Amino acid sequence: MQNNHKEHLYKILVIGDLGVGKTSIIKRYVHQNFSPNYRATIGVDFALKVLNWDQETVRLQLWDIAGQERFGNMTRVYYREAMGAFIVFDVTRPSSFEAVTKWKEDLDSKLTLSNGKNVAAVLLANKCDQGRDMLNNNGIKMEKFCQENGFVGWFETSAKENINIDEAANCLVKHIIANENDILQSEVPDTISPQLSSSTDGTCSSCFRS
Repeated sequence: MQNNHKEHLYKILVIGDLGVGKTSIIKRYVHQNFSPNYRATIGVDFALKVLNWDQETVRLQLWDIAGQERFGNMTRVYYREAMGAFIVFDVTRPSSFEAVTKWKEDLDSKLTLSNGKNVAAVLLANKCDQGRDMLNNNGIKMEKFCQENGFVGWFETSAKENINIDEAANCLVKHIIANENDILQSEVPDTISPQLSSSTDGTCSSCFRS
């Protein structure tokens, strides 16, 4: 009997300023652990997460890119062939939020999909366990900011408390798959690609519909 089980491999970038918690988010998502000991990433690091998504296998290759790399010339190399990105800031450090637009501009200027569109990007307001008051007063502003800057959604996250890490990843994967289906349909007009959806989707108000 023919096996119709499909597998997908998506490269996902995790970018943002130094010390915002990118490595901790990846460790929580992939390995389900958290370490309070901070060690700056040098250059780029990698991790792999495997998901069962609507009876298909999705492999996420997460690229943990050092915070200072935006000031160098290597990001173009690191970004190549990525299908999605998390841009992370630390809610306790306003300067890291101010840098978000610069990271997004850097991403969009160096990486586009084959159909000319920008890759899906989700904004993570990390360390929300330490700064919820700031976010509670700025939720509406955050949605407006994301829509104006081309993010498909945003989430308050905490790697320490495991808040919204999986939900944010599901949001990003959903948009990556939708983009991939759009590309496939535009390349082969007579072929209809199935729209995939996750059973965990539908409960998040911070994930915008495409």
